[in-house]
Amino acid sequence: MASKLSSNRKILLFFAGGLLGVLAFLLIYGISPLDFTNDAFCRGGYIEKDIQQHYAGWLFYRQSDLSFPFCVTQNLNYPDGLSVAYTDSIPLFAAFFRLLSPILPDTFQYFGLFTLLCFFLQGAFGALLTGLFARGFLVPLLGDILFVTSPVLLERAFRHTALGAQFFILATLYYYFDRRRQNRMPGAGLFLLNVAAITIHPYFLPMTYAVTLALLAEYAVTKRKFTMPALYLIADLAATLAAGWAFGLFHGSASGGSDALYGYFGLNLNALWNPVGVSGVQWSRLLPAQNQVGGNYDAFAYLGLGVLIVLPVAAFVLALQRKLKVKALLRNHWMLVIVCALLSIFAVSNVVTANGATLLNLPLPAQLLSLCSIFRSSGRLFWPVYYLLMLAGFVFTVRALSEKRQYYLPPIILAVLCAVQLWDISPGILQRRNAMQQAQTQDAFPTSLVSSFWQEAQIRYDHIFSLNGLQDDALHLALYAADNGMTTNDPFAARYDASALEASRQSALERILCGELDTDTLYLFHDETEFLKYADAAAEIAWCGEVSSPDDTAHWYVIAPGMQDFVGDEFCTPYGENYPLRLADYTDQLWNRGVLGSDKKTVCFADSAFTRSRLENASAICADGQVYEILKFDDSDPGWLMLTLDIDDATVLWDKELETIS
Repeated sequence: MASKLSSNRKILLFFAGGLLGVLAFLLIYGISPLDFTNDAFCRGGYIEKDIQQHYAGWLFYRQSDLSFPFCVTQNLNYPDGLSVAYTDSIPLFAAFFRLLSPILPDTFQYFGLFTLLCFFLQGAFGALLTGLFARGFLVPLLGDILFVTSPVLLERAFRHTALGAQFFILATLYYYFDRRRQNRMPGAGLFLLNVAAITIHPYFLPMTYAVTLALLAEYAVTKRKFTMPALYLIADLAATLAAGWAFGLFHGSASGGSDALYGYFGLNLNALWNPVGVSGVQWSRLLPAQNQVGGNYDAFAYLGLGVLIVLPVAAFVLALQRKLKVKALLRNHWMLVIVCALLSIFAVSNVVTANGATLLNLPLPAQLLSLCSIFRSSGRLFWPVYYLLMLAGFVFTVRALSEKRQYYLPPIILAVLCAVQLWDISPGILQRRNAMQQAQTQDAFPTSLVSSFWQEAQIRYDHIFSLNGLQDDALHLALYAADNGMTTNDPFAARYDASALEASRQSALERILCGELDTDTLYLFHDETEFLKYADAAAEIAWCGEVSSPDDTAHWYVIAPGMQDFVGDEFCTPYGENYPLRLADYTDQLWNRGVLGSDKKTVCFADSAFTRSRLENASAICADGQVYEILKFDDSDPGWLMLTLDIDDATVLWDKELETIS
């Protein structure tokens, strides 16, 4: 039987659950992330590089002038600017601490504090939610352990920091069930949750609003009152949009970002029992890893062995006891069932996958695909269903053991359930703990920007202008720009104005061809093929060449105005007659990294003054001491030079420095 929450019991459960969340945080991550001046785990990367993006966004915004709307920095996506909501820098916190910036230390990060608050509220609302379905304090708090150690929460915390705010889902579910049993309208709490969600991360909006809509619809139908629910929904939406505008989410266009569309990050049908997290982290001691397809990894939704066992077992026991009242459940919560079904369908997407197979790929109209791609990581929208399943495991267990003479059984069984759950997911928990310890230095993801070129550039330039593609080691490059007070247009944010970026790039390229360079701007190319087309035009007034990382995995092709006398180190290759000749890294249906796929004898180069001077009168090319005769020179395709060689398989020339024989 459900338990009524008195005001005092609510307060005690809220803070007891919050302390449970804090305890979980400290046991897993320790206190080092709570040091505001410790940014090593932000710069070095935790689990993967995303937190570097979050921190860079905050650094850029902190250097920007205060303005309204909040959270817009002109130093990103320069000169149009960008909201740091699209670097996942947690707009609400960014705006608050930007106001306090004058009194903050020079090095300051708030991501540890934010994540601690997330764990506190996860535990607090988790305890309130379980307290609706169990009496006392011990049983609800035992159930709350499932929430504060949720694999989905731990998978996101500090990795996709803003998405660690899973408490939005638990709080929304708490308000739903609390109001539903009283047959009342949503109140101020749910209203504010919806508004607050957009100031943390927009992905929470469809989840919180789905549950809100369920409560409003069920109330309206039950009470036969439709005006007030409609007005509530309109007012809430208006306030949410106003908050989004105030925190810069609607600044400019956000047409660009990942090339992946809706369907790529869909929920695999094995997600609930697949313990494989990002980077192959194993979240189960017992269950084997399951295969995935494409971006299924982002839809991680492992329930844990304890929940996977207790959910069907407790449901079966309830059915035997005739306590599993499915019809009553559907009748009382019909709209919640509908929105959960819709969220699940959207999460699975039009690309239905199971294990390593794609079962169905349903074509969608272009406009609908574009609309759905607003939430392209669709698998995340399954989280309300995920937490409802976890709650159901708890509720079914409590109700199956609710006989008066068995009052001692619920805490014992739940303690065993929590022990099994924690034992099962302990590999993932330990990996998270070790990862945070290792992230206390920046060696986890060492920067590639170690050449003396970068030291010279930081004192010369105010702007970094990326002329094509996403630069190698883009997030360390963003941190480099932020640390040195530079602006950047490099599109490392989750969303940006793709058309405006392309237009500004084309304008800059045209100016370079005319020999017009801004002396305060460092120009970067990601693609050597493009670089070679423009290097000659700038060679007399700029240092042009390639800058590499120590491990040779990252390469930047640069035009550095005013640095033509620069003498580089071993990581610098100046553009000139001794600059290495390489195949164009061009791939499409016919070409594979500059080699024609049909016969593998024809190779291509970008048409530039440099490549023409080397190839037009050449009779052969050499690589690794081997000489390959040029059988045909073809420049009929604008922008490209093609050679047919006396060679069996030209792919042996990939990544080789080539020489020519006249």
